Amino acid sequence: MSHYYSETPGGPLKTKTIEVCIRGYCFKFITASGVFSFGKLDRGTELLIESMVLRPNWRVFDLGCGYGPIGIVASRFVEYVVMSDINRRAVSIARKNLKINNVTNAEVRWGNLYEPVKGEKFHSIITNPPIHAGKEILREIVINAPKYLHDGGMLQIVVKTKLGAKFIKSLMEDTFTEVVELAKGSGYRVYAGIA
Repeated sequence: MSHYYSETPGGPLKTKTIEVCIRGYCFKFITASGVFSFGKLDRGTELLIESMVLRPNWRVFDLGCGYGPIGIVASRFVEYVVMSDINRRAVSIARKNLKINNVTNAEVRWGNLYEPVKGEKFHSIITNPPIHAGKEILREIVINAPKYLHDGGMLQIVVKTKLGAKFIKSLMEDTFTEVVELAKGSGYRVYAGIA
């Protein structure tokens, strides 16, 4: 059984292009089978994009970028975005989405969690984590985030209220000096941990 968070998702490649207008811009995204949220912008990602904190001089890391909506929207508001995913199909589709949205201040790298950005620091790490990959993966994302953040940097994460929100929030409270809820709605919560 392969999942969107495996390196090589099984099954034939099907693609569907969607149009999304959010935060004052319109985007075209190719979505693909075997990549999270085929054929639509899922509600959790949408809530995260609508509420994520972005500043013009920031370098942002979109961890587990999928087909790229978070990083591509962020690229309109920040200096530079690094996007990564373990799923090779996602990386390939996200690269195509950079081109079709004329994004020049972002790149997509392949790799697991923080491996693609070893030794780098960001103003914010933004993620819609693979909840179904299990608690260990979620723990790694949260507890390792400060190593990759500048002082005062921020981990921004969306989670289903009934599926892991309490777990993520308490992990974040143990890891960060401050945790705030940026948004909630449609069964999701967006948290920011400030390093």
